[in-house]
Amino acid sequence: MPLVLLNKPFQVMSQFSGDGDRATLAEFVDLPGVYPAGRLDFDSEGLLLLTDDGRLQARISQPRSKIVKTYWAQVEGRPDARQVARLELGLKLKDGPARALRARVIDEPQALWPRVPPIRYRANIPETWLEIRLLEVRDRQVRRMTAAIGAPTLRLIRAAIGPWNLDGLAPGESRTIDNRAAWAALNTRSPATRRR
Repeated sequence: MPLVLLNKPFQVMSQFSGDGDRATLAEFVDLPGVYPAGRLDFDSEGLLLLTDDGRLQARISQPRSKIVKTYWAQVEGRPDARQVARLELGLKLKDGPARALRARVIDEPQALWPRVPPIRYRANIPETWLEIRLLEVRDRQVRRMTAAIGAPTLRLIRAAIGPWNLDGLAPGESRTIDNRAAWAALNTRSPATRRR
């Protein structure tokens, strides 16, 4: 069976079973027996991996595996170098410390799709894109980290998990990789896991 790379759209639950009128993965993935390796919040977008291999699922989702997750966060305001550095130095959140492996200001990603519905535009409040790389990701952690530096997240996209990324995937689209190839990719050092 394959590893599925899905570009999860905004406001889709990271599960197959229904929850009221909210969209689920069942609308986008029609492969029996695959389950998410980790999760992505309802109001976040981007890469979600699914597999039928329990060992692979655990390897991808457990923090001790040290697989880097890369996020693009569109934040309110223009955080300065000191604020961005705090993401790497570490923050104290309600559920414990959090620290990015790497955090930096980036240009708006070139292959970015429009979000539906769009975020609210306010002419008098600037917006900035940050790239944040993490080893461990707890519930709504990226949003809580950017809020802690005074730059609330407006839009959040997971761009990569270890060696896999969103390249060529529009929202709702997926591609598959053979599980053996997925294991091989995890066992070689990937550009996505290197610190720049």
